[in-house]
Amino acid sequence: MSAPHIPEGPDSPRPDARRGAEAGTDGRPRLTGRQRLAAGLWPPRVTRAQLTVAVLLFVLGLGLAVQVRSHSDNSALRGARQEDLVRILDELDNRTQRLEDEKQDLVDQRTGLENSSDRAEEARKQTREKEQQLGILAGTTGAQGPGITLTVSDPHHAVGSDMLLDAVQELRAAGAEAIEVNGVRVVADTDFTGTGGSIQVDGKAVSSPYRFTAIGRPQDLKPALGIPGGVVQTLEKEQATATVTGSDQVVVDALRPAKRPDYARSSSR
Repeated sequence: MSAPHIPEGPDSPRPDARRGAEAGTDGRPRLTGRQRLAAGLWPPRVTRAQLTVAVLLFVLGLGLAVQVRSHSDNSALRGARQEDLVRILDELDNRTQRLEDEKQDLVDQRTGLENSSDRAEEARKQTREKEQQLGILAGTTGAQGPGITLTVSDPHHAVGSDMLLDAVQELRAAGAEAIEVNGVRVVADTDFTGTGGSIQVDGKAVSSPYRFTAIGRPQDLKPALGIPGGVVQTLEKEQATATVTGSDQVVVDALRPAKRPDYARSSSR
């Protein structure tokens, strides 16, 4: 028995319309939503401006990462104990106080010149005092006073000239007014050369143990050498032994000959 025939009306879908719903009007297979999204993302379409911005952002990010890591790794105080941090702060306070004292001395000198009845005699007195001070700084005059002695023993010849120079710089920063190393007076133009076991100070050979004698306030000089990451800790990493001894009276009697400048001349205004 044949199926009943249903007449096609105006609203019934036609065969070609049904094929278009499955294959698309242009005859190609219709894509799903996921397939259309994938087709829109790949292959990527990058313009020159977008590529330039991406490169700049990468370089900026790399620079920030390097800077953060540098600060994290090289901070000498990162792992310091609380008592070490307190000692460093005390050292900074002491340096500030020394600068204030120097400033006050200069103010007192000016006041003495302005108020003295015999300004010429007062000027001569201050000139003599200044001459003595400059002689100590220039190494042409011996000195004595409170200070410290730093003795460095280097049995493995691992201590270089740069480490000895670091010790001198740390002592100067802590307020040392006169320094000598193994009988050589250390002044502004003193040079340290050579490697471990063969070091020269101003051309004179020095050997272990290296003995530093410095005049200054022992309460300032000793902590400056022992701060975390400082001179003593650096020397100990090289298997050297550093001993610091404070005293109420040390003598710095190594002298340097007075040298006349080749070009500089005094200028009076």
